[in-house]
Amino acid sequence: MKPKVRKFSFLPRLHSYRSSEPLILVNGLAEQAESWFANRVAWSRHFDVKIPEILVYNGAELRRHLDSGGEITVDYLVDRLAIFLDQFVQKPPYNLIGSSLGGQIILTYAARYPDKVSKLVFLCPSGMHGDENLPVIEGVRRSNYDLLVSSVFHNKRFANQDLVDSIEAKFQDREWKKSVLRTLRGTLGHSVSHLLESVPHPSLFIWGTDDRVIADVKGAIRAVDGMIASRQVVIPKCGHAPQIEKARLVNHLVSLFLRDKLKSIPPALEAARFLEPERDERHFGIFGPPVQKR
Repeated sequence: MKPKVRKFSFLPRLHSYRSSEPLILVNGLAEQAESWFANRVAWSRHFDVKIPEILVYNGAELRRHLDSGGEITVDYLVDRLAIFLDQFVQKPPYNLIGSSLGGQIILTYAARYPDKVSKLVFLCPSGMHGDENLPVIEGVRRSNYDLLVSSVFHNKRFANQDLVDSIEAKFQDREWKKSVLRTLRGTLGHSVSHLLESVPHPSLFIWGTDDRVIADVKGAIRAVDGMIASRQVVIPKCGHAPQIEKARLVNHLVSLFLRDKLKSIPPALEAARFLEPERDERHFGIFGPPVQKR
């Protein structure tokens, strides 16, 4: 009697399986991993998405660093990112997306480890040009968390009470609050503009026309023009968190860019258009001027 052997019909497919490229998402100053809730699933269709927790404000590692006299600087955060990638991902070259302060971190990482980077995406990155408005400072000083949250978005519906309550709860943790303020002290005013011309990787910058954190968005756009292989998108009626406020559009643009399928920037999103205020935006949609009826 022949032994029964179970056939695994999926086995042939394993030979043709290819692991996805790693995509690393790096948070901004007051953000945590959950700030990518509107993006992670969409990008996971094509990439192996990782969100390194390099800023756990109430974590033991950060507390040990501060207690030993260390400072939380961009260089320190780049070191933390490098450790995470070397020890827990180990699949360079990496695609990196950085939001706000995260943009400084990934640009510095790319300059330091150019062979480990494939493509870069910057979402309203800080440190590219000029000063920044940091309502987080006033929000903490006055315990005005509505101010802190509302400053991030153009559309006030995103600054809902649940988000305000969540941020307020975090700041009630003394260790969390202390670490945020130490991070502010160590990164405030830091510039990475001197690195722009030295980073050759294909890069996509996404800005919001109504960003109230980046003090001079137009100046930042002009500064980024110095990068060798950069492309820029400016989203109308959008604040400092386009990955949340304009998630569907950002998910689409980023996915196309990282897969080399972003052939052109829609006319209404072109940076040059934002730099020409005399042009009448009312007559244009996201994908260009309306077709004139005859």
